[in-house]
Order: sequence, then structure tokens, then C-alpha cells
Amino acid sequence: MFAPTLVGTIYGMNFDAMPELDWVFDYPFAILLMAAVCTSLYFIFKRRDWL
Repeated sequence: MFAPTLVGTIYGMNFDAMPELDWVFDYPFAILLMAAVCTSLYFIFKRRDWL
């Protein structure tokens, strides 16, 4: 839960250079990035028996 929150807060607080003003796929990219981080952390924690 921490990693998507971190990405979201950094992404959301960047008011000087907002990517959504220029990029076409900015929000889907951010959501896919958070999903990839969550998935990778899940498998890492599962492999180490932390879950």
C-alpha cells in the first residue's frame, strides 16, 4: 500500500510540470506503474513468506 501512495503523492504534487497537460497516456501509465509495483512487491513478499 505504501508504494502506490508514494507514487501517487509525488505524481499528484508536481504542479509545476503537470504531465497530464502534455501526455496522452499519463493516467493509464501511472495506474500501470502502481499496479506493477504492487504486483512485484506482492510476489517478493510472498516468496519470502512475509504474507
